[in-house]
Amino acid sequence: MYRFSKRKQTPLLLFTLACGSLLASATPDDPTDTNPPHIGEPQGTLTLREAYAYALVNSPGLAAFAYEERIAEAETLQAGLLPNPELEVEVEEFGGSGESSGFDSAESTVLLGQLLELGGKRKHRVSHSKLGEDVSRFAYETARIQLLTDISKAFVAVLAAQEELDLLQENVQLAEEALAGAETRVDSGAASPLEALKAQSVLASEVISARQAERDLDTARRALSELYGSDEPKFTSASGELRRSIALPTIQSLRQAFERHPERLRWASRIEQQRQAVALEKSKAVPDLTVGVGLKHFNSNENLSGVVQFSMPLPLFDRNQGDIRKAREQLGQARENARASRTGILAALAGTYRQIELLQTEVESIERDLLRTAQSVQEKTFRAYEEGKANYLEVIDAQRMYAEARIRHNETLVQYNQTFFELEGLVGRPLSELPTDTPQLNENN
Repeated sequence: MYRFSKRKQTPLLLFTLACGSLLASATPDDPTDTNPPHIGEPQGTLTLREAYAYALVNSPGLAAFAYEERIAEAETLQAGLLPNPELEVEVEEFGGSGESSGFDSAESTVLLGQLLELGGKRKHRVSHSKLGEDVSRFAYETARIQLLTDISKAFVAVLAAQEELDLLQENVQLAEEALAGAETRVDSGAASPLEALKAQSVLASEVISARQAERDLDTARRALSELYGSDEPKFTSASGELRRSIALPTIQSLRQAFERHPERLRWASRIEQQRQAVALEKSKAVPDLTVGVGLKHFNSNENLSGVVQFSMPLPLFDRNQGDIRKAREQLGQARENARASRTGILAALAGTYRQIELLQTEVESIERDLLRTAQSVQEKTFRAYEEGKANYLEVIDAQRMYAEARIRHNETLVQYNQTFFELEGLVGRPLSELPTDTPQLNENN
């Protein structure tokens, strides 16, 4: 049975976990480790914290993002390596005719060459790769926030489905009692057989509704377990409350918080990475120098001589013009994509904020008007029944009206909480940490 909470509910630790504080010691340092830390799949009664913990360690999608970080680190390692030296061996003046027919007049040269990258290529290459690490890390943080947001919304859906099933099962029990009472009245001649038929119809309808609620609960449980990486839910029930008392931050504070969202930081790193890409392509226009030193051996007199070799391409035709232009265009593209992303998310932020304000008003209206009225009708009808002024079917109708009001209230609370979690996901942090000037949901309804 749903219980109204009279104390303020803080956000359900959503983005405390998103920052990794809960599982800092449980997250594997190396995703390729064959024996990573293990957290058993939740069984029995499931809490939101347990769902978070298991999802952060077990989610395949999140694990794939962790690999992206390691890939970026490997690319940085590779970018910083110096070119390998080259060993060159040359033998000439042999196998010909006359004096050159054998090896007596052969000349052998051994050279050790090294490519010297000029123009700061290695520095720009390493900087570009390091920024790629930042892009991957912020993408991982964004994915983690989205995963925990989805877990929170799915968990609320399970709570609501459980509550609705409880309410409908109560209605089935009341309908069974109504049918038994109607049959007794018909047997005693105090009522017509029509009253028993009506009671049977009501019972059949309530049983069908309860079975539908069971299917809805099963669907919600499977959706939740799929998010945290299980193909079959092991938990039997979810434990938690639907929040009722939440102070909303100002829209200005939400916008300010959004600017520090990992997605915004990812785009900032992506743009800076593209700037480095332009610098890298410009550096490639500077020719590299290959230097070689070695010895030359003359078989004819066993003399040795030193050899120094220099080589450099002449940038007459290819000065990397095409790749420089391509990098510049990609920089412009990244800027526009970042601007489009920011505009889209701010629009979603404003729309979600407006939606949660409307849902807050709707919750208060349901609690103030619909629930109170339905409960009053139920109580008055029951008293009338006790006084013989109403039949049991009227009691059932009144009870059904009250149950439907509670179900509607439950559904609206679900929408409110899921919108709240969506808002937290858009700004990337708990709303409780932001300045507020919006009244809370009235606790005295």
